[in-house]
Amino acid sequence: MKNFKVLGSGCKKCATTADLISAKAADLGIDIEIEKVTDMGAIMGYGVMSTPGVVLNEAVVHSGSIPTPKSIEDWIKS
Repeated sequence: MKNFKVLGSGCKKCATTADLISAKAADLGIDIEIEKVTDMGAIMGYGVMSTPGVVLNEAVVHSGSIPTPKSIEDWIKS
């Protein structure tokens, strides 16, 4: 099972990112785990300076904007 973490302060963009990842996984019929990380120390530990950030299986795959649906689909299918 893929583990996603959405890094950010809990802002609207961060919530939208988490919702998009969850919705795309549901559309594809693939189970994922998703966690929202709001602790700034933990976020900095991933080297993310601009949120929202997305971590897939402990590797940063995106930061600084809401990811595209295509990117999300690629991450889920990979």
